[in-house]
Amino acid sequence: MGRKKSKNNYFTQETEDAIVAYNNSDDHVFRDRIFTDKIYFPLYKLAENIIHTFKFYYTDVDDLEDLKLEVVSLLVEEKLHMFDPTRGAKAYSYFGTIVKRHLINYNNKNYKRLKQLTSMDAWEGSYDLNTPEINPSAISLKQLFDIYINQTYDKLDDLFKKEGDKQIADAVLTLFQKRYDLDIFKKKALYIYIREMTGTETPYLTKVINVLKDEFYEIYNDYYENGMLDLKKY
Repeated sequence: MGRKKSKNNYFTQETEDAIVAYNNSDDHVFRDRIFTDKIYFPLYKLAENIIHTFKFYYTDVDDLEDLKLEVVSLLVEEKLHMFDPTRGAKAYSYFGTIVKRHLINYNNKNYKRLKQLTSMDAWEGSYDLNTPEINPSAISLKQLFDIYINQTYDKLDDLFKKEGDKQIADAVLTLFQKRYDLDIFKKKALYIYIREMTGTETPYLTKVINVLKDEFYEIYNDYYENGMLDLKKY
C-alpha cells in the first residue's frame, strides 16, 4: 500500500492562529515577526499550489514567480485582515477560495486577450456585417454556463450552510470554470478528481452536486422560457 499523502501540511492550525494574532495586534514589530516566521510561506505555498493544480498559466507576467507574489500581495494588502474565525470558515479554505476566484478571473481575462490577438488574422474579412442575427439579445449555452458559475459562486453561503459542503461546491465550480483545460471527461473520473481535491466521500459529493444541478436548471429554464437562450449559438 502506498503512503497516504499529508494534506495542507504547510498551512496548519498554527498558521491560522498566527493570522488571528497578527490581525489582533497593533504592535508593528510583533506583526512583522509573526508574518515573516508564520504566515508568509503558507500564503506563498497556497498560491503556488492553486496555480499549478488548476493550471492557471494564462498570465501577463514573464515568470510564474511574479504571479505567486502578486497573489500573496493581494491577500496581505486586501484580504488578511478580513479573516474572522468566528464565522466558521477555516483559514485555508477561506483564503484558498479567494485565490481561486481571483485567478479564475485573471486567467480568463488573459486567455480571452490572447485568443483575440492570435485569431485576429482569421477574423479579418470573414465577418459579414449584413448577416442577420437570429436573436441579437439571446446568449449561447456556453455563455449561460459561465453566468451560472458566477451566480452560483456568489450564492454559495446561501446554498450551503456547512463549510464542508461549500468546499465541495467550490471545487466543482472551479472544475466547471476550467472545463476547457481538463483532460478528463468521464463522470467517474471527475468524481474521483473532486474527491481527491476535497477529501470527501462520494455520497457527500452527490448531495452537493444535486443542489448545483438544480441551481443550473433553474437558471437554464429562466433564460429559455424568456427567449434569452439560443441553443444554435456556440
